[in-house]
This record gives sequence, structure tokens and C-alpha cells, in this order.
Amino acid sequence: MASNQFCIATGEHYQNRLDEVGLIQSMSRKGNCLDNAPMESFFSLAKREFIWRKEFVSIDQFKESFSRYVSQFNNVRISRKNKGLTPVEIRNQALAA
Repeated sequence: MASNQFCIATGEHYQNRLDEVGLIQSMSRKGNCLDNAPMESFFSLAKREFIWRKEFVSIDQFKESFSRYVSQFNNVRISRKNKGLTPVEIRNQALAA
């Protein structure tokens, strides 16, 4: 991230606007570049598997389709590296431990 982007993202006006609309900023902690690695990995997959393979006629169509993709990704799509479990099943196992 360029230094001017960091200043904008940490500026008081930007932070206040996030609070106004009820959003929580996602930024890695200082010195820990791996904080966002799972989401970066997900969005990389989403671009390859979903976004680049389709054409959308409206933002509403995109939102609806992407919502279905995320639901399928979390609840149906299994992963070999996770021993054939879905992300929801992995999270539920972690919470039960």
C-alpha cells in the first residue's frame, strides 16, 4: 500500500465515515502481513472462479450471483487441504474444540 493510501485509510475523516456507516476497517496489524491472507486468498479464487468467467448486466445481478457464490463456497465446496470439509465445517470444528 502506498504511503498516501495508508494516510487516507488511517485519517480521522475516513475513520469517522466508516463509523457513520457501521463498517469495520480491515487492515493488517503493524508488522503482520498475514492477517488478511485468508481473505486475499478467497478474493483471488473468487476472481478466477466467478468474476472473470461471467458478464453481468447490472450491479444487482452481480450482488445476487456473488451472494450465491459465497454461500456455495462456505457451505458446499469442499477442500482437499481441509480433508474434504467445507469452510463452515472447519469453523464449527474449531469452535467445538
